[in-house]
Amino acid sequence: MIAPSILSADFARLGEEARAVRGADWLHVDVMDAHFVPNLTLGLPVVQSLLQATDIPIDCHLMIENPGRWAPGYAEAGAYNVTIHAEATDDPIAVARDIRAAGAHAGLSIKPGTPIEPYLEVLREFDTLLVMSVEPGFGGQSFMPEVLSKARTVRKLVDTGHLTLLVEIDGGINADTIHAAAEAGVDCFVAGSAVYGASDPALAVASLRASAAESSAHLHA
Repeated sequence: MIAPSILSADFARLGEEARAVRGADWLHVDVMDAHFVPNLTLGLPVVQSLLQATDIPIDCHLMIENPGRWAPGYAEAGAYNVTIHAEATDDPIAVARDIRAAGAHAGLSIKPGTPIEPYLEVLREFDTLLVMSVEPGFGGQSFMPEVLSKARTVRKLVDTGHLTLLVEIDGGINADTIHAAAEAGVDCFVAGSAVYGASDPALAVASLRASAAESSAHLHA
């Protein structure tokens, strides 16, 4: 699965940019509040507009404080998947249940420096795990391969039936780095500049998908 990130799109032409990635599996939307991360992007009104502009499922990544207050609103608006940060809440399970009750899939994201082990039990309540392969807050950063051990750990638990979960990765994903991520067991790849920096974003999506499939043992299984 390829999820183009509109963080790398032209914010003045978001409707057109959403249509430019036809064939994408999800459209990844980074919501930043300038508190949890040192950047401010967009919020619920823009997501509501995007939902009217595309039929690609919207994957909202909430890099915000107090996600329990704000996350259900994105689910109610019609987002397909709403991801919160483990570091932003004391009760991720309660937030996950609220997101699901509001009609969306629930995702948990962890920063590069956050270990996965304390959250393995919590992940039973989630539909997706988003492994950050850059520090959250800004696009265009370099991929951090050391985070792939987290993807491998969770992939083993999924493959052995201990978890039912989609493994997603976000940060520095391009034609070079997607192979290592796919080998580590990732299902869904968030790509920003690798898609929106290409002359044909839809072709870039197809190319990344083919690259991931080549390197992914579990996708062939």
